[in-house]
Amino acid sequence: MVILDKINKYYSSGGEKIHVIDNVSAILPDTGLVFILGPSGSGKSTLLNLLGGLDNPDSGDIWIENRKLSSFTKAEKTAYLNSYLGFVFQEYNILKDLSLRENIILALEIQKHSRKEINKRFKEIINAVELNGLEKRKVSQLSGGQKQRIAIARALIKQPKMIIADEPTGNLDSETSKNIFNLFKELSKERLIVIVSHDVESAEIYADQIIHMGMGGEAHEEENN
Repeated sequence: MVILDKINKYYSSGGEKIHVIDNVSAILPDTGLVFILGPSGSGKSTLLNLLGGLDNPDSGDIWIENRKLSSFTKAEKTAYLNSYLGFVFQEYNILKDLSLRENIILALEIQKHSRKEINKRFKEIINAVELNGLEKRKVSQLSGGQKQRIAIARALIKQPKMIIADEPTGNLDSETSKNIFNLFKELSKERLIVIVSHDVESAEIYADQIIHMGMGGEAHEEENN
């Protein structure tokens, strides 16, 4: 379980102090699909960065499985980023000079997993994201939807307990977006997936829980049944 406890975050702009995240609290389940919604500038991505350990709150605590994220040692923080979390971004962040397979297995090669383990996980993952038969394709030969599936596969292959995704369908057409959200919904049966999005309609269809962010940095959560 992930708990956000009275989180506050400020930024300075032109001598002005801006309250980006204002006393936000939420409880996120071990599995399920959580959407963070709100207009541009409401602090959605900032909240995601805090949850992902890429930034620190100015006050309040983030609890990861009964431990404060702020109490993690450097080694524990690295393990949290590399193993516990998987990241999926709107711009994919995949390497254009590598093949589909090379992009997906790169994290495991860096972590020095055995070739047997890498091959096993890769086969499982490309089945899960429906990329079979495209293993040797270069990124330049793939569609936007296929590239996003690579990004999802790259996150999944680490077997994370939580995936965080920032506008993962922002560059995709409506039909491809629907397919990606269906995939996230299926994957969320076994892990927590947190998505930042402007897509209210998709959130109402797919989310188990929705966190609404306001322009003053405040937020409220709701179950979505």
